[in-house]
Amino acid sequence: MIINTVLLLLGFVILIKGADILVKGSSGLAERFKVPKILIGLTIVAFGTSMPELAVCMKSIMMGSGDIALGNIIGGNTLNVFLILGCCAIIHPLVVQIPVVKRELPIVMIVSILLGILLSDNLLNSQKMNMITRVDGMILLLFFLVFVYYLITMFQNKEDYPETEEIPPLKKCLLFITIGLIGVICGSHLVVDAAVKIAQILQVSERMISLTILALGTSLPELVTGIASVKNGEYDLVIGNIVGSNILNIGGVIGLSATILGGTGPVTFSYIDLIAMIVSAILLFMASFNDYKISKKEGIIFIILFITYYAYVLTS
Repeated sequence: MIINTVLLLLGFVILIKGADILVKGSSGLAERFKVPKILIGLTIVAFGTSMPELAVCMKSIMMGSGDIALGNIIGGNTLNVFLILGCCAIIHPLVVQIPVVKRELPIVMIVSILLGILLSDNLLNSQKMNMITRVDGMILLLFFLVFVYYLITMFQNKEDYPETEEIPPLKKCLLFITIGLIGVICGSHLVVDAAVKIAQILQVSERMISLTILALGTSLPELVTGIASVKNGEYDLVIGNIVGSNILNIGGVIGLSATILGGTGPVTFSYIDLIAMIVSAILLFMASFNDYKISKKEGIIFIILFITYYAYVLTS
C-alpha cells in the first residue's frame, strides 16, 4: 500500500511536468509552422494525451475486462467535459472559435451518440448482453479516419497565422514535445497502475474502478495539460485537446482496439453512464453555441454536474 501510494505521487509529478513541457512544445510548433493552435490541440496534444486510454483499453480487452475498457473511455469523456473544462473555465473563461462550434463540437455529439447506439444491443437488437463487436469497432474507426481526413484538409486550407516576434527553433519544439509526451504517458501509467492496485486492495468493483480511478487517471493528462494551457493563455489548446481527445477516445481508441482484438465482449454498464457522456457532449455544444465561450458560471455548472454524476456512481 505504501509503495503504491509513493508511485501514485511520483506519477502525478511526472505527469504535471510532462504536460507543461508538452504545451510549450506544441505552442512553439504551431508558431513555427504558422498552424492554428486549435489544430495542434486537435492532433498532437490530443493524440499524446489519449495514449494512456489506448494502452488501458487494449490491455483490458486482452484480459477479457470489457467493463474496464469501456468504462475508461465513457468515464474519461465525461470527466473531460465536466471536470477538466469546468476547472479551466473557472480559472479563466474559454473562448471557443466559431468554426469549432459549427464543425468539431457537433462531431463530438455525433460520435458520442453513435457509441451509445452501438452499445445498446439489449434495447435495439433484443440481445441479452451489450457489447462492442469487431464490426462496431470498424464503424467507429471509419468515423475517426474520416475526421482525420477532415483535419488534413483543414491543415491544407489553413488561414494565415500571425507572425510572432520570436519563433522557437524546430529542434527545441520537437524535443519539448517528445519529452512532454514521454512524461505524460509514463506518468499516467504510474498513476493508473498504482491506483488500480490500491483500489483492488480496498476491494472496489471493476465498474467503479474504470469509471473513477481509471477514468480520472487516464484523464489526468488532459486535466494538467488544460490547466497548463490556461495559465499560458493557450485557450485554443484547451478546447482542441478535449474535443480531439473525446473524438479520438471513441473513434480511435475503442474503434482500433475492437477492430484489432475482435470486440470487448459482454459489458454491464448502466445506461446512466452512457447518458452522462452524451449529455456532457450536448451541454458543451450548447454552452459554446450560446456566446462562443465557456464562462466561469458554466464552468461551475459543469463541476456541479460532475459531482452529482460521480455521487451516483459511488453510491450505485
